[in-house]
Amino acid sequence: MPRSWTSAPDLHLDIDLAGSRGRRVGLERALRDAVHDGRLPAGTVLPSSRALAQDLNISRGTVVEAYAQLVAEGYLHTRPGAVTVVAENGTAAPTEAREPPRLERVRVDLRPGWLDIAATFPRAEWLRAERAVMHTEPDEVFDYSDQRGRPELRAAVASYLGRARGVVTAPDNVVICAGFAHGLSLVARALRLSGEESVAMEDPCNPVHRDIVRAQGLGVSPLPVDDAGAQTQALEALGTQAVVLTPAHQYPTGGTLHPSRRSDVVRWAKAVGGVVIEDDYDGEFRYDRQPVGAVQGLDPEHVVYAGTTSKTLAPGIRVGWLVLPKRLVEPVLEAVRFGIATPSALQQLVLARLMSGGHLDRQLRRLRGGYRARRDALVSALAAALPSLRPAGIAAGLHVLVYLTGIGADEATVRAVAYRHSIGLGYLSPYWHDPAEHDQGILVGYARPAAVAFDDAVRELVEILRIASGTNRSVA
Repeated sequence: MPRSWTSAPDLHLDIDLAGSRGRRVGLERALRDAVHDGRLPAGTVLPSSRALAQDLNISRGTVVEAYAQLVAEGYLHTRPGAVTVVAENGTAAPTEAREPPRLERVRVDLRPGWLDIAATFPRAEWLRAERAVMHTEPDEVFDYSDQRGRPELRAAVASYLGRARGVVTAPDNVVICAGFAHGLSLVARALRLSGEESVAMEDPCNPVHRDIVRAQGLGVSPLPVDDAGAQTQALEALGTQAVVLTPAHQYPTGGTLHPSRRSDVVRWAKAVGGVVIEDDYDGEFRYDRQPVGAVQGLDPEHVVYAGTTSKTLAPGIRVGWLVLPKRLVEPVLEAVRFGIATPSALQQLVLARLMSGGHLDRQLRRLRGGYRARRDALVSALAAALPSLRPAGIAAGLHVLVYLTGIGADEATVRAVAYRHSIGLGYLSPYWHDPAEHDQGILVGYARPAAVAFDDAVRELVEILRIASGTNRSVA
């Protein structure tokens, strides 16, 4: 029967905890209804999962799962300290709350992680592969199948990663997911259900990834980053048994994890029986030398490798993969069974054909050349116009981090000028666990502007930085 619950903040929910679809679904529905009818307005702080579980006399895991689902749907989001609040209009994503104001129209788009889809997504090749799948594959491939994903794609992923990234795995240890965020949520849920309480995450790191980990009921411990990457020697003092790293190309600082620290983190994981979650962000896009191989190859039984097609094909494909230690395959599959959607069989089979046929290799070779030229042009233009700026990181990836300390400007000033000129940029502060203690900077993505507009985009960037620094106020 429905249960009435009143708890701080002052609200009233009617929850059907005995319904046929289970307690978690009943709690989710009650919270959604309260958001829709205005009883839970934007910004309302909800009780902790522990407190709510005690009030309702249900397991904390049920509350954590309900909160996580509503975070994924956009009704809720988390803030530092694992506080859960109602999102703006029930649809705002965490990053939208972190970086106001939002440009209504981005005229020059230099945001990190955004691509020129018209130039990068191989429509013709995708269509040919899709037609081949539809003409040649038996009907059975579109039936229910292994929760790890289509065997054709898992075999193609294992083969490609072994050859291109030095990953050591068998197809049975590969689980197909809907991008890195989805994969991280699965691993975080599996860790939490196995008894883990916290995860170390780089400082700085992607704030959305921090929110995902917290939404699964795990605490987050900052792991400092310097020019040699994450300070892995600090892991023992943090007292955690899991860490998320971006070793090939640290996001957002752009460095690479020093070889000694790669060895250190593997030794640490072995010693504590822990796990390293390796986000191979931009791992294939190295321009000054061959890409560094994955840390996973050093110890496949203590490293989860996570990759995606979001930068090599398009974010909207929503296909990624987890390469798991054997001991984590079943716990992650148990997390999959909670019902978060995975990529369709058709998408998986099409991608398997593209990977097996060598298209992904050709695509990467083509993209590397273009992105290298863009990065070189961007760095050269900044150095010529504003030599006191401090670009960070190696020649890799799809963005450049530029510290603002050298030009006497702060993020708020740059943001205001960029807003007036409808120029989209990324800003460093949200990536820090505690922004007040660190330098400010901008993240300049160079993959989005069309080729014919790229030089103009760089010139406009230089102009707004001059304005923000006070060296060119006449154009403001």
